Amino acid sequence: MIRMRRLLVLAATLAVATGVLAPTAQATQDRAHIPGAVRFATFNASLNRNADGELLAHLATPDNPQARKAAEVIQRVRPDVLLINEFDYVSGNRAVELFRRNYLAVGQQGARPIDYPHAYTAPVNTGVPSGFDLNNDGKVGGGDDAFGFGLFPGQYGMVVLSKYPIDTAAVRTFQNFRWQDMPGAVLPEGWYSPEELGVFRLSSKSHWDLPIRIGRKTTHFLVSHPTPPTFDGPEDRNGRRNHDEIRLWADYVTPGKGGYLYDDAGKRGGLKPGERFVIAGDQNADPVDGDSYQNAIRQILNAPKVIDPKPGSLGAIEAARDQGGANVGQRGPSWLDSGDFNDKAPGNLRIDYVLPSRPLFPLAAGVFWPTARSPLARLNDTSDHHLVWVDLLA
Repeated sequence: MIRMRRLLVLAATLAVATGVLAPTAQATQDRAHIPGAVRFATFNASLNRNADGELLAHLATPDNPQARKAAEVIQRVRPDVLLINEFDYVSGNRAVELFRRNYLAVGQQGARPIDYPHAYTAPVNTGVPSGFDLNNDGKVGGGDDAFGFGLFPGQYGMVVLSKYPIDTAAVRTFQNFRWQDMPGAVLPEGWYSPEELGVFRLSSKSHWDLPIRIGRKTTHFLVSHPTPPTFDGPEDRNGRRNHDEIRLWADYVTPGKGGYLYDDAGKRGGLKPGERFVIAGDQNADPVDGDSYQNAIRQILNAPKVIDPKPGSLGAIEAARDQGGANVGQRGPSWLDSGDFNDKAPGNLRIDYVLPSRPLFPLAAGVFWPTARSPLARLNDTSDHHLVWVDLLA
């Protein structure tokens, strides 16, 4: 068994190094049948609503069409550890419990139910009033003046579901870290007043370090959802914020760079050297296309120890070809796309990531984006994002 594991590790290393790691239909359904393989995933499921309490009402019964589709996507891919972006935060885990009980625990359209005994969610910055005119429109109030854009506190929140224990006592959150406290922050010059910068939080939602206990080892699940680098003006305040939200994780996992960071409990510093981690989330940044500031995602892709398994799908290739429009002439390979924005600018993009660290080893990776001929193509309109997964030897 040890020899077989070593051979698998060698094969995975060569696959990553040569860029030939690819999903298979069987792996998408059942994962690699290898002892110790763990599937990590991220899914911007668009389970956000326009009013406080609306998601709770929709999940209270088992017949919300979009929630059923989101649950089926999860049941088809069957991740072991999953980040869901755009899941409105409700205190007391009530929305999470309803989603687990009324949707994930119920087989959807022939898919098998799935159980996640462990879950984590927490407050986010979206919709939290700042008390300042952050968008400089001459009035205070509304979603664009919140610490993160949102119509109510908790909109566009996050939740992590896991089949493995989450060490909640050791969780670190960075909801309150101030943007100006990042050395060399790319703040928009002259846009925010000193008083605004004194309270302005970097994270548009939050950044969480969740230690996941897998067997005798711990893997840190580093999750976030940076703001889109759009919906602003020539000052590029959202693009610059997206860049530094992404930089937070790059500094956190790079020895010697995260000393300035402080979490919400006051603990300083980044991740200890030698720790295993997986960075996941809708980063709203493509390595080459789109509107991100200075190719922001490359900060993580080029960080020491980070592995890019390059998950892809045939569905993304097909969509870019058939939709045309803004997809024509893009520099990045459509195979890697995870965000489906049709033919509108900037076209489909690679913006959702699951990035493990060495010594974790990717065995398979993919984006759940069925082709038009697949019976599962009916799930492609669940969200404007597609679930991204990676199987790891943890």
